Amino acid sequence: MFHGSFTALITPFRDGSVDEPALADLVRFQLQNGTNGLVPVGTTGEAPTLSAVEYARVIEIVVHEVGGQVPVIAGAGSYDTAAAIANSERAAALGADAVLHVMGYYNRPEQEGVYQHFQALSGAINLPIVVYNIPPRTTVDIEPETMARLADLQNIIGVKDCTRDVSRPLRERLLIGVEFCFLTGEDEAAVAYNANGGQGCISVTANVAPALCSEMQAACAQGRFQEALAIQLRLMPLHSALFQEPSPAGVKYACSLLGLSTSACRLPIIELDETTKALIKNAMQGLGLI
Repeated sequence: MFHGSFTALITPFRDGSVDEPALADLVRFQLQNGTNGLVPVGTTGEAPTLSAVEYARVIEIVVHEVGGQVPVIAGAGSYDTAAAIANSERAAALGADAVLHVMGYYNRPEQEGVYQHFQALSGAINLPIVVYNIPPRTTVDIEPETMARLADLQNIIGVKDCTRDVSRPLRERLLIGVEFCFLTGEDEAAVAYNANGGQGCISVTANVAPALCSEMQAACAQGRFQEALAIQLRLMPLHSALFQEPSPAGVKYACSLLGLSTSACRLPIIELDETTKALIKNAMQGLGLI
């Protein structure tokens, strides 16, 4: 269902509030540069810091600007299953095409708890659900056997895989007997993940270099992996620089150099130090982005 380069959108801020004109401009910039889909109000979009009103407004703006040209997958996850359902209902009412759901971070459920969380979501939500597996943040991995159980649930159509294990799509494909979308959330692993059966990336770097990320994904889809690898090698300094400090500080600074946003994040994310700023600027100059 979903494939190619999806951008994990930042939420631009100005003077402490969501910068709505900048968000609209950012969406148009993405569409003009070949992005295959957008993922607002996720981790990169600083969703935990948004009020309910801001959360809804960001989705509303993105859906309006996209105008059905590409899919919009709204972040809706919570470690409270009831809140995750409520977020999804709000996203559906605002026109999102699908929702992205992280499993229960902080409360560290067992695999059966993970399954029952998504089983409840599946029974309550009419939108397609993408499972967000990111054990470095949640501390609990959704194991391949559990992912196979989730794939059998209604509406659960794919995974955003941030395990940093590029063999994972192979292992999960052996267990999943239905159509399923395999997307990585790790920019540095994008080509390797696709080579092992992945179909795309939900990318932070695509905020800044959407055309290159889209071209790389298209090359993978067409089996031109040497070309994809050449693009990835060019992108690697930027991938690395953007994550020298906690995200999304790096990508928001990069967007500020493009005039797409201020670099402002909400606490507890703080401004980058000058060394990291220089790394990002140099990487962007090396790609001809600035």
